[in-house]
Amino acid sequence: MKNLPIGTQSFEILRSQDLLYVDKTELIYQLVTTGRIYFLSRPRRFGKSMLISTLDALFSGRKELFEGLYIYDKWDWSKSHPVIRIDWTAIRHGTPEEIESSLSVWLKIEARENEITLLSGYASDCFRELITELHRKTGKKVVVLVDEYDAPILDVMSKSPAELKAIQESLQNIYRILKATDEHLQFILLTGVSKFAKLSIFSTLNSPDDITIDESYAAICGYTQEELEYYFSEYIDALIAKGDTRENLLGKIRFWYNGYTWDGKTSVYNPYSTLSFFKKQLFSNYRFASGTPTFLMERLKKQNNIELLTEPVTAKPNTFDSFDPSHIEAIPLLFQTGYLTIKSKEHTEDVPKYTLGVPNMEVHQSLSEYLLSAYSEYPLSGIATLTENMYEQLRSLDAAGFAQSVRTMLENIPYNIQIGNEKY
Repeated sequence: MKNLPIGTQSFEILRSQDLLYVDKTELIYQLVTTGRIYFLSRPRRFGKSMLISTLDALFSGRKELFEGLYIYDKWDWSKSHPVIRIDWTAIRHGTPEEIESSLSVWLKIEARENEITLLSGYASDCFRELITELHRKTGKKVVVLVDEYDAPILDVMSKSPAELKAIQESLQNIYRILKATDEHLQFILLTGVSKFAKLSIFSTLNSPDDITIDESYAAICGYTQEELEYYFSEYIDALIAKGDTRENLLGKIRFWYNGYTWDGKTSVYNPYSTLSFFKKQLFSNYRFASGTPTFLMERLKKQNNIELLTEPVTAKPNTFDSFDPSHIEAIPLLFQTGYLTIKSKEHTEDVPKYTLGVPNMEVHQSLSEYLLSAYSEYPLSGIATLTENMYEQLRSLDAAGFAQSVRTMLENIPYNIQIGNEKY
C-alpha cells in the first residue's frame, strides 16, 4: 500500500516520494485551458494548498512529477511560465505594518530565486516590479497563485472595525497590482476559506471567475465516492479483513466523512479526515481536533441561533456573500467554514434555491461538543467523556446518574448572569 500524505501540502514531495495521490489533473486541465482568473473558496483542511502546489508544478514545467496522471500527455511541456506563489499563512499579517514588511521580504526572496533584484520599497511596488521583471526576463507571462488570501482578515476578526478596515485597505493596495499588470499575467488563482471579504478586497481587481459553487469544479477538492473506493481500495480491503463487510464499512465511512457538496449533486469526502481515518483505522473527529474554531463558536453563541444546525436552511445565491467581515451573517459563515453544506439545489422562477444542512457525523458531533462547551462553559477537553457517560446512562436507564451529569455540565454557568429572555 502507498503511504498516506497526511500533512503533506507539497505536490513535489507527494509525487517524488510516491505517496498516495488522488488524480485531480483532469479538472485542473479544464481549469487552466478554459479561463485565466479564478477564485475558489473551500473549508480548511480541504486540499486548497495541494491544488495551489499542483498548479505551481504544472506551470513550472515539472513534467516528471505528472507521469501517469491524466494531464501528462495532454499538456504542452515545452511551454512553462514563471510562478509567483503567495501563502498568507506564512506571512505576518496582524497589522498593516506587518503586512508591508513581511510581504516585501517574501517577494524579495522570490525575486532572488529568479536572479532579480527588486528596487522598490513598498510591498505593492515590489509585487508590480517582480511581475513585470519576470515577464521581461523570461519573455513568458507570469502565473500568480495566492493561498489563503483571507487569512489576514480571518485572523483579526475580533479586532475593531477600524483595524479591520486598515487590513482590508492594505490588501487592496496589493491586489490592485493584479489589475494594473494584467498584460503580464498568464493565470491567477486565489483560494481561501471565506467569500465575505471578496468584494471589498478585490474591488480593484478584474472580477475573478468564482468557481466555489460551480458544478464543473464541485470535486476539484475532496474525494468522490468513486475516488475513495478506487484509490483507497487496499486500505478498505485491509479493514474488511478485520471482520467487517464491504457494504457496512463503506456506509460508516460515508456517514462519518462524506456529505460535502457545492452543487447539491456531487458529494465529496474531507481529505484530511479521510486520510486520518485510514491511517488510524478509527472513526473520530480528525478535522476539528486539529483546531478549535473559537471565533465561530463565540459568534454562534452571541447570535443564539443553533436552529441553523438542527433544521434545514434555505438560501439564495447571494446568501453566500457578505460584504462586511465585521457584520457577517451566520449562514455564510457556517457555509464557508464547512459546518453547513449544500444538500440540494432547485430553481424557482429561474432563481436557484439551495437547501443547506450539516454535512456528516464528524461535523455534527464536533460542533455539538464545541457549542455545549461554549454555552455551559464546561471545559472542551471533558465534553466528549461527559456526553458519552450521559449516552450510557440513558441506555442503562440510570436516571440518578444522568441527573448528576446534567448538574456537572451546568454547574460552571455563572449564577449572577443577567437573564432578560426566557430563551436563556
